[in-house]
Order: sequence, then structure tokens, then C-alpha cells
Amino acid sequence: MFTTFQEVERFFDSRKSLGIKPGLERVNRLLALLDHPQKKMKAIHIAGTNGKGSTVEYMNKALQVNGYQVGIFTSPSLSGLTGHIYLNDREISKEEFLNLCNTIYPKIKQMDKENLAPTEFEIITVLGFLYFSTYGDITLIEAGMGGREDTTNCFQPIISIITNIAKDHTKFLGDTIAEIAYQKAGIIKKNAPVITGTLETDALAVIKKEVTKKETAMYRLGEDFFYQRGAWQQLTWKSNQRQLETRLAMFGEHQAKNASVAYMALEKLSETGLSISFAKAADAIASTQLAGRFEIVSRDPVIVLDGSHNPAGIAAFLSTVEENFPNSDKHILFAAFKDKDLKAMLKQLDNKFESITLTSFCHPRAASAEQLFSLTQAKNKQMNSDWEQAVKEMIDKQSGYYFITGSLHFISNVRKYFLLLS
Repeated sequence: MFTTFQEVERFFDSRKSLGIKPGLERVNRLLALLDHPQKKMKAIHIAGTNGKGSTVEYMNKALQVNGYQVGIFTSPSLSGLTGHIYLNDREISKEEFLNLCNTIYPKIKQMDKENLAPTEFEIITVLGFLYFSTYGDITLIEAGMGGREDTTNCFQPIISIITNIAKDHTKFLGDTIAEIAYQKAGIIKKNAPVITGTLETDALAVIKKEVTKKETAMYRLGEDFFYQRGAWQQLTWKSNQRQLETRLAMFGEHQAKNASVAYMALEKLSETGLSISFAKAADAIASTQLAGRFEIVSRDPVIVLDGSHNPAGIAAFLSTVEENFPNSDKHILFAAFKDKDLKAMLKQLDNKFESITLTSFCHPRAASAEQLFSLTQAKNKQMNSDWEQAVKEMIDKQSGYYFITGSLHFISNVRKYFLLLS
């Protein structure tokens, strides 16, 4: 049993050696040993290659302003173990997390003896479900990777959301859009309507097939609900039932799409009996911001953080940069996991900035600065393995615009650094 949070951290560190194990046998066994806490939650499941975090945050703020206690389960965490579990924007306390660990620990040891050792993320997921079985009116569960075999895919949602589908995690999810869509489609359940963002043809065919198989309804951006985007992130949203006007605080076309998906989810929630004022929801969504999503962390000089961790994310990031900083003196710092499509990401970044600096960070999956440097064809490239030193050099500049992007884990480290400076 655990008496300090440091003991909890050491325990989870020891589980890292188990790695990532697709499949639901272990998580379902652990939930069964705990009397199925997932059956006591009212929850929405959100999957997608990009946009999950923003869509979750739009819904979170809209539901809270309507008086609901809102839980969030998210990954990766930007603040350690407790950063996966939130209730009304409050991160679960270390004491609460420790108590849950003591509840679950005997079951983990039992499974270890059964040769069904649960992984670090499986344990965190079950801890979250155990917490939300007691706290929260509604919970937003963000899938970790994929959907069908993702650890979080072990409950019956009231609504499923698939924000978009692009190539990412191909080692685990497949090399084609159709294969990846098949994995994302695994979160679709009977009696739970599905809301999707924009889907290309191959993905749409797979999702439609799963919707038919599960005998549920599908609501798709561009088909069942729509948006128009004006200057300065002005958003007009329409469905068959209503029209809403919002000016978003977050930058980019992709955020208009994420907010539109969130609005449709709120509309479907209202049809389940939840009382929702859409005027209040629109005001809440208008002021929503999310850490590490085109977040301005310094204004003198301007420094922007953005967690663009795959080619589709980089494309959205570059579109937002060009729209908001079309003629500026722009520089970028980049670091990413080595199992990502690094060549494609770096090719997108090549020569879009006056300079690119390649760096690394402390994580077993992190690509080295040397590896990234060798992969980019940018004319003005440089390498600095010490990302903190690279950031200090940015801060000392007197002019120009600076962007830091790549892995969300990397962005979380950089963000902590800026928080300590403030």
C-alpha cells in the first residue's frame, strides 16, 4: 500500500517497462474486479487524430456554464499522473489519487499473479473511471490512441465523437486511412449517436459501415451541421434546429471545425434530457482556450506554443501561422517522438520559417536533435540538444516571431518552463 505520493510515482514508473499493449482484456478484468465502475458513469467518448483536446474543452466549458459537474479524462498529461483526471477544471489532488491507488492496488497484484499485468495507462484509466463513478454529472473521455483497442474503449457512451481521421501511430493503427478509420470506428456503440468532423472518402465509408452495423445514427460536419468562418475567428454555426454566433478565442480553421463538432454534441445531449442554454454555451465556447494549442506564452518577443505532433497537425499549425503572421520574421523550434512520421513533418516545415532549430527532450521515445537535423532539408537549420537553452535564446531576442511545436510531451515541458518564469 502507498503512504506518500512519491511511492505512487515510483510504482507507475515501474509499470512503464510493460510498454503499450493494445487490447481490452486486462482493463476489462481490472474493472470487473472493482465492480464495474464504468457502468456508473454518464460519459461521452471522443476519438480522432487531432482536435480531441480542443473539442473536449469546448464541451467542458459549455456544460459547466450550464451548471453541470464535468469530468475529463485526457492523455497525454501536461502535469504528471494527476493531469489525466479533472473535475470542473480542478486536477485530481495527489491525496485523492493516492487513495484510489490504495483501493486498486490489491486487484493489480492479483492480476500480476494471473499473468495479466495491467500497464501504466490501463491503471490510470481505471483510476479515472473509479473516480468518475462517484464524482461528476457527465464525463468526457478522450481516447488515448486509435479507438477499437484503446484502453478507454471499455464503457457504453451516451454519444461518440470522431473529430477527424489522418495518418498517425501507423505502427499500431495501420498504414492507410481506411485501416486507421476502422480503429477509430471501434468507439461507435449501439444506442449512442455518432458525431464526426470532416472525413475523407475512405474514412467515411468505414465509419458509415460501423454505424450501420451498430444500428445507430450519424451526424457529420458538412452534411448535418455546418459552419461559416468570418474575420477574427467569427463563427456562424447551423443545424436543422438552430443557428449560433460565436467569436472563438482559439486560432485557426481547425478550431472552427472543433467548435462545430462540440456544438452538435451539445445539441444531441439536449435531446437526451439535459437542460442546456445555447446562449450560455456560445459565450463559454467563445472564451475557451486550451494550453499548448497555438498558445501565446510571451509577447515580447512573441512566442507561440502548439502541440502539432503529426502531419495533419503540422498542416493545421502552418495554416494558422500563415493566416495570422503572413509577413513576419518567423523562427521555429521543433522536437518530436521518433516513432512519428518525422520526414513528412519536417518536409512540411522546410523553408516555411527564416530558421528552424531541432532539439530533443527527456523521454525514451524522443527523437534526437541529430536525427531531426539529418532529416530536414531546410536551408537555414541548426541544432541544439538543450531545448531550455534554445528557449532562453528565443526569449533574449529583440525582434521576430518564435514558434515551438512538436510532441505534446515536449510542449508540456516547455510550458512548465514558461510558467516558472511568470
